Amino acid sequence: MSEDLLAKLKIPKAAAGPSSNRKRPAGALIAIVVLAPLLIVAFWAYRGRGIEIESVTVSRVYPTHSFTLLNASGYVVAQRKAAVASKITGRLEWIGVEEGSRVSAGQVIARLENLDLEAAVRQGEAAVDNAKAALEQLRAELNDAERLFGRQKELLKEGIIAQADFDAADARHKRAIAGVAGGEAGVRNSVAALRGARVTYDFSLIRAPFGAVVLTKNADVGDIITPLGAAANAKAAVVTIADLGSLQVEADVSESNLGQVKMGQPCEITLDALPEARFRGVLHTIVPTADRSKASVLVKVRFIDKDARLLPEMSARVAFLEREATRDDQRPRTAVNPAVIVSSGEREGVWLVRDGRVLFTPVRRGAKLGELVEVTGVKSGDRVALKPLERLKEGARVRTAEK
Repeated sequence: MSEDLLAKLKIPKAAAGPSSNRKRPAGALIAIVVLAPLLIVAFWAYRGRGIEIESVTVSRVYPTHSFTLLNASGYVVAQRKAAVASKITGRLEWIGVEEGSRVSAGQVIARLENLDLEAAVRQGEAAVDNAKAALEQLRAELNDAERLFGRQKELLKEGIIAQADFDAADARHKRAIAGVAGGEAGVRNSVAALRGARVTYDFSLIRAPFGAVVLTKNADVGDIITPLGAAANAKAAVVTIADLGSLQVEADVSESNLGQVKMGQPCEITLDALPEARFRGVLHTIVPTADRSKASVLVKVRFIDKDARLLPEMSARVAFLEREATRDDQRPRTAVNPAVIVSSGEREGVWLVRDGRVLFTPVRRGAKLGELVEVTGVKSGDRVALKPLERLKEGARVRTAEK
């Protein structure tokens, strides 16, 4: 009984088949409707990304790069530099310079308190005047003694006076001569004392030893200045100055490259502070000792071109050249990798990358500059396609992988 009931509950296969077939087309249609827009969006997104290319930047180079033997880095250093101080101890009363001030040789740049020294000078001047006046008095006495001695001598010959009177006149004459000699020595002594007082006074005036520029001001009014700077809160130097006409670049050259440099070798100097400027130089000195810790030798390169913008302690790079650079060699050129240049008919050009697309830009070749070639038609900083050049066409959308 139960088996008959179970048999009646089974669904006939024939009846189930058509119902299943009717549901499949509806599911497939739904899948197509959902996926189709996604596929379209993905297609256009992929197409919008463009062709992936490698690109390079148009460079600005200098012809000197092609005949540079060696590069070294260093700093601009003044060969004449001084910490200006006083020879005596005193309180700074006045200072007339600041950082950047230009001073000439012998110019007074500061003064210590010197009223006592000035008084000593005035005292010495008075002593000189007094000694000179005393000398004039002694000379007048000598003239009188000489006249008296002459008369007594004549009278003695005529027998008019006694020998004792003549002897007295002679003694007076000799005392007058000695007095004048002593007076002259007194004048010289007073003059020497005055000179010493003036020298001591001059020590209170701090002067520039040579024409230079003030680099640092180390003391101010009211500071105690002493030659040794040993006292508490005392200053040894008032200012530090440097002769900017003596600026040279000091650079380290590796021992292994020392054979590539020689005295008088032409150089080109560039400064980080003035990247657009190129300065001609010449190897002035190879210091005859090596630094064992760095395995290098110090060299000094002298500037041929002077410039007011050059300052001590600027970082610098030196290129040691095969030959002397001309003015034309120091003119920057626009250059590219020769591999980016393509031919289109009778024209040569590059694929210029701009706003995500490539544009064919005609160029003209110039001189070869090392691994690069000079071109006109593009400017420094432009990006141009390197590869794959064969897939590019005018206006094609690209995406760059910078290199």
